[in-house]
Amino acid sequence: MPIIEMVMPKMGESVMEGTILKWLKKVGDKIEQDEPVLEVATDKVDTEIPATHAGILTQVLAQEGEVIAIGKVIAMIDTQSNGSITTNIPSVEKEVQQNFAQIEQTIANTTQTVSSNEENNIKSNGDNRFYSPLVMNIAKQEQISMAELATIKGSGQENRVTKNDIFAYIQQRGTYQPKTIVDNEPKTPIITTQTTAPTPKVTTEPTKSAVGVSYSGAADIIEMDRMRKMIAQRMVESKQTSPHVTTFIEVDVTNIVLWRNKIKDNFKKREGENITFTPIFIEAIARALRDFPLVNSSLEGDKIIVKKDINIGMAAALPSGNLIVPVIKNADQMNLLGLTKKVNDLAGRARANKLQPDELS
Repeated sequence: MPIIEMVMPKMGESVMEGTILKWLKKVGDKIEQDEPVLEVATDKVDTEIPATHAGILTQVLAQEGEVIAIGKVIAMIDTQSNGSITTNIPSVEKEVQQNFAQIEQTIANTTQTVSSNEENNIKSNGDNRFYSPLVMNIAKQEQISMAELATIKGSGQENRVTKNDIFAYIQQRGTYQPKTIVDNEPKTPIITTQTTAPTPKVTTEPTKSAVGVSYSGAADIIEMDRMRKMIAQRMVESKQTSPHVTTFIEVDVTNIVLWRNKIKDNFKKREGENITFTPIFIEAIARALRDFPLVNSSLEGDKIIVKKDINIGMAAALPSGNLIVPVIKNADQMNLLGLTKKVNDLAGRARANKLQPDELS
């Protein structure tokens, strides 16, 4: 078939959607396979999306600034064109429109039959509203029923409730309750005039009005960039998931410092890599997690999820002053040389904005 659909690709296990930042190609441009076609931002990283096939870009189905779900068609590529495309090709346009109409009909038919069990990517409350796994997880943790969730006004595509919408609702819930709450789940203690669970007084994304209320004197109001907003959201999500405990243990690393200073020059000559303290500490952490697996766990409701894989995130400073955390997967299976190469590679590509989405999850 000459017309190929280009869809929003999967970009990490927890990424459900992406925002189109910029189209690098326009309709009529010739593109090669794996050539960057557009830039997409997720809640983890900005990345370039390559073409899945070579040909001519015949149609763009999503505009810059749109939030697009993973798997949705964003463009059409004519793989049999010789490159001499004109501005108007009625036959191609007709075929694309027919294909897209079929896609929309298929999506509509599929939507009606989506199962509501927890293994689905989206969930419905019986009122044709759908929620991402992240929104459902937050609702579960905050004891928000499906009926109550249905009252939240969504700001996402097709009025879908986003994580920002539900966080804003949680913040307001201390003084606000929906007029009618009908919940078939007896264990959800929300049908009261006063919420029974303490509401964390944490602002995930301060609005301009909130800043004005919190400080009435002379001040400069600085709008947070997208990266800072994401960092703030992740910190709040982490604290809402499980309680935080900080422990300080003093460790004498004199021998490590002396050993590194002694071998670093020869290591550089032999391996072509600078050995920093980061891979040394990561190796120690990986070994400790093998000996104490319960540390490598997370909470999901009243269950403890003990992870078998030892994946360690390392913070990398960006030129903008922000931080990003690429992940070294299966760190316990690497030796010190392998960890050194991985750390240097991830740090370098982080500063150059060349990380792939799956390296951040």
